[in-house]
Amino acid sequence: MTLLPWRGRAREADPVAVSFGDLALPMLDSLYNVARWLTRDDSEAEDLVQETFLKALRGFSGFELGTNFKAWIFRILRNTYLTSRTGLTAMRTVALEDELDEGGEGGRRPYPESTIDRRTPEVDLIRLRDTDAVRRAMEKLPPYLLEVILLNHVEEMKYRDIASVLGVPMGTVMSRLSRARKFLRSELEAEGSLRREEIR
Repeated sequence: MTLLPWRGRAREADPVAVSFGDLALPMLDSLYNVARWLTRDDSEAEDLVQETFLKALRGFSGFELGTNFKAWIFRILRNTYLTSRTGLTAMRTVALEDELDEGGEGGRRPYPESTIDRRTPEVDLIRLRDTDAVRRAMEKLPPYLLEVILLNHVEEMKYRDIASVLGVPMGTVMSRLSRARKFLRSELEAEGSLRREEIR
């Protein structure tokens, strides 16, 4: 016996809309988070996500079920951002900067994970300062490095999926990620040395 037969009929009548909602709605917070970092503005981020959803819904019939929906919708978000006024302004310098290849250091996170389990006011303060320092350092990243950090460390995407989202080879993803980590490390180390001097 079907408790809610109308749901079954709705799914049969319009399977595309239901399937899109099932896949897209869980992505809303992640899409907004990345859009907010890219645009640096709340209302622009909301507009970007809304436009992404509209484009994704219109093109959903072309999406192959069973493939990576997250990578697909993030690619739409990125392309929508790049064609926006903000995106065009931010990305103008990418081509030249992207030519610079500083080599790579890999693997290390921008800051070490905390090994202290107990919470104290001092530990909370240190964590807050670390979070603020990381945020400030990330705000200085060029857009093409920021997006790989967001997709890899925040959205936990694999290199292959990031390459698909960005439309670049996997080697370029790894190179950009290495440069982004190196930049963040140097920013955080510089800020840490300034703080040490202030304490003295």
